[in-house]
Amino acid sequence: MNPKVDWFFNKADKWKEEYETLRKICLDCGLTEELKWGCPCYTHKSSNIVLIHGFKEYCALLFHKGVLLKDSHDILVQQTKNVQSARQIRFTNVSEIIEMEAIIKSYIIEAVEVDKAGLEVEFKKTKEFDLPEEFQQKLDENPALKVAFKALTPGRQRGYLLHFSEAKQSKTRTQRVEKYIPKILNGKGLQD
Repeated sequence: MNPKVDWFFNKADKWKEEYETLRKICLDCGLTEELKWGCPCYTHKSSNIVLIHGFKEYCALLFHKGVLLKDSHDILVQQTKNVQSARQIRFTNVSEIIEMEAIIKSYIIEAVEVDKAGLEVEFKKTKEFDLPEEFQQKLDENPALKVAFKALTPGRQRGYLLHFSEAKQSKTRTQRVEKYIPKILNGKGLQD
């Protein structure tokens, strides 16, 4: 156990017992406990294997390279359609975790083996992401915007494309594009 991670477990109101049970399972698998992104993260030789996190409706064990696991029990969930690598096992009570302990451990062991084998997730290239027509229109109208967008790092480009595409209505997509044009022109990413 890493004392730097204790605060996460001590502050938990919801999912406290579930978190503690997941923690014990991860540590039983010989993983190293660290604090990353404000959550307990379990690593093998400095590589991220699993992370414990919670939401309103469930808590979860997130496998960083979950897409590469066999998922023989069909329990891994893709958090959102844009998550390419990570997969979750979701829980709503501690009895589910206890009942699935052997399965969870087998998935953790498989995740460590995937890491040891050096397997990597092949991510979609930026050009494979949808370019919302509202943004394409602005790029066509403004050559400086087009140049500035192409000059951004691929990660920043993806961030904008995902943010613009998430909006269901054209009006909202247009508003988002308009809002971020100045940042793009200044070479900044969505979170900069």
